Amino acid sequence: MLLLRDDPQRLDLFLKTSRLVKRRTVAQEMCGAGRVLVNGQEAKPAKEIGPGDALRLFFSTRTIDIEVLFVPASSKNIKVPPEEMYRVISDQKVPREDINLFNP
Repeated sequence: MLLLRDDPQRLDLFLKTSRLVKRRTVAQEMCGAGRVLVNGQEAKPAKEIGPGDALRLFFSTRTIDIEVLFVPASSKNIKVPPEEMYRVISDQKVPREDINLFNP
């Protein structure tokens, strides 16, 4: 049985639980570097998110826009595939010449 939350969840925990990033510390580092936007604004790791929020993640080789569909009641023993927690709106690869901007 899938339990849904009405209350928001921390951004860094959602990114880890949904497997958009492998570790929570990576999510925190991305937020600290300004590489995560929530509804168009830079967000800290403790930003609370919920269904309907739009996230933009800037990775070194691509940018992903997603919409949060739901957050689980618990981050442990999730029985639903993480991909069902969000919907990908766009997934754009960063042009090769722009990758050097991230690694001077």
